[in-house]
Amino acid sequence: MIEAADVVVLGLGPAGASAAAAAARRGCKVIALDRKREAGVPVQCAELVPAMLEVAAGSVRQAIDCMLTFVEDEAPDRTPHFPGRMLDRARFDAGLVARAVEAGADCRFSVLVRSISPEGVVRTNQGYSVRGNTIIGADGPRSLAGRAIGSVNRELVETRQITVPLLEPHAATDIFLSAGIPGGYGWLFPKGEVANLGAGVVPAHKGKLKSIVARLHASLTRDGRVGSEVVSLTGGAIPVGGMLKPFGFRDETLVLLAGDAAGLANPVTGAGIAAAVHSGRLAGQVAAGASAQTYQEELEDLYGAALERALRRRLELLAAVPEKAALRRGWIAYPEYWQ
Repeated sequence: MIEAADVVVLGLGPAGASAAAAAARRGCKVIALDRKREAGVPVQCAELVPAMLEVAAGSVRQAIDCMLTFVEDEAPDRTPHFPGRMLDRARFDAGLVARAVEAGADCRFSVLVRSISPEGVVRTNQGYSVRGNTIIGADGPRSLAGRAIGSVNRELVETRQITVPLLEPHAATDIFLSAGIPGGYGWLFPKGEVANLGAGVVPAHKGKLKSIVARLHASLTRDGRVGSEVVSLTGGAIPVGGMLKPFGFRDETLVLLAGDAAGLANPVTGAGIAAAVHSGRLAGQVAAGASAQTYQEELEDLYGAALERALRRRLELLAAVPEKAALRRGWIAYPEYWQ
């Protein structure tokens, strides 16, 4: 059986749910598919977003007002006026899906997309297929939609994150830069009574992630900042190679990419939620009748310069001896990064 739709959305994270809502509001018949059982679960995210992003009050765990950057064993450098919010990511995603459903999108979970045929038919593990005039790939850094049009994220960072008790109130994001965290950094992001503690590294060093996070955890436990209990564990991949061509065709079917599938995560910080929401909305608008070329131009205008700078800094850092000066030049808290 092949179901017909105007728009087929792959993935119901922030990009996919935003795309589904935008297209449905413009009168499109939207079928959106996600392999998860429910929106946002399990959480695979550090959950920090900029303060400017519109977020429902019930999805916010706490406000962030500054950044502390630890370079090797030195005292932290404080970056004031760094406003952000720590999310309850599961609630955030569920809220975006609820908006898509209210707009008229048919959102389906526990659906694994097996393939996209040369004719643009999306085949699932549920015994049916879906065909749309447009496919929106919001299915993450290893996007099936992206592979279908030859836009593939080839540079990734692998992450590991634990949630731990936070023993004292904290309103800063802590960043740990070290030669011992190759191609990435460590973080401690507070969420009220708990905190997300993690690290990201280039794939060649993925085997070191467990010990890197364990060392960070032990150090912060000795300092009396966090408890020894591990409340939860997660991880995943982040694209760090910069923006891909965000559209292509499968026969006559237009395929658009949004969020991580389009390589919109920042190559230095890994931040991608805000870009996912906005690119998803734009993709939904394009699917409802705007130009695909305009979509690419809009993404380039919004994110091109920042992503290009971040990619340059990342490549410089990977090519350099990771001394303290190089670590600072490769991080957004320092003037050297912006020069």
